[in-house]
Amino acid sequence: MTDDGYVVRRVGADEWPQARALRLEALADPAAPVAFLETLERASARPGDFWRLRTRHAAQGEEAVQVVAVARDGGRWVGTVTCLLEEPGSGDVAGDAVERRQVHLVAVYVSPEHRGRGVLGRLVDEALAWARWRGAGRARLFVHVDNPRAQAAYRRLGFVLTGRGFTSDAGEELEMSRAL
Repeated sequence: MTDDGYVVRRVGADEWPQARALRLEALADPAAPVAFLETLERASARPGDFWRLRTRHAAQGEEAVQVVAVARDGGRWVGTVTCLLEEPGSGDVAGDAVERRQVHLVAVYVSPEHRGRGVLGRLVDEALAWARWRGAGRARLFVHVDNPRAQAAYRRLGFVLTGRGFTSDAGEELEMSRAL
């Protein structure tokens, strides 16, 4: 527990209902069309087995971790980030070859009423601690060109634009990175 009102930790293997509920909340957010590459309709239609496997992998796997922020008052899940380990020579979401061991942050979300309280920084710090433990030397993420709020939040956490990006179904995505 922390004194700021949140517990930030790795998701548990059996916590798929909470992970699913938070993902659906994120996809219902007004910023979701430029923040996520998945729709609420598609995620809602996924069966329980999908969520069980996804959550178990993020809880126990060595290639991914999901970190959650849980409000100490009431136990509500209020934020999440998933960190994917990328190995040299593998392909990335933009279709480029990965050049070094690094992590890719995805599925970043903080509930609106908990934004501006340091939750995002705590989530990212915990995810990047896992990344360093896994030997990654760089963290990166993609952010939509029309999502200035997210871009500013990532800049505050030390991420910088790299000049790289790709075009998703939602439009132009910009790469941001930081050394670990």
